[in-house]
Amino acid sequence: MRAVVQRVSHCQVTVEGEEIGRIGAGLLVLLGVQNGDAEKDANYLADKISGLRVFEDDHGKMNLSLQETGGSMLIVSQFTLLGDCRKGKRPSFSDAAPPPQAMSLYERFCDLVRQKSIPVATGRFQADMQVTLTNSGPVTLILDSPRDSFASKP
Repeated sequence: MRAVVQRVSHCQVTVEGEEIGRIGAGLLVLLGVQNGDAEKDANYLADKISGLRVFEDDHGKMNLSLQETGGSMLIVSQFTLLGDCRKGKRPSFSDAAPPPQAMSLYERFCDLVRQKSIPVATGRFQADMQVTLTNSGPVTLILDSPRDSFASKP
């Protein structure tokens, strides 16, 4: 699994002009599911992202997690994170999981975050979504679950 995590002061996602998710201060997570990913990958990223110390403490140091600040998470599925652009000009998405597997793991990831008492808003799987955000910092991180085949490819 691959996630792009952005610390935001607020963000929202719309589909066909209808707002379907919105949060205030917290994290926007763009989540891509790779072929071969399993529940352990969702568990790993849910734990890692929920505990990331990317929010400032009273001394201005990034030392607090989302769980400690009481923020929310907007989670948006994004298979294009698995796009391989190394050959040619058109990305290959052959590493992206098929929709049924991806949807199941995306929903599992969302459930795992909710189990940590973090308010979660979501996008709509396989929809054409518009995401609007104000990146705070800016802080943007890319995380992969340990079973990352990108690093082992020629």
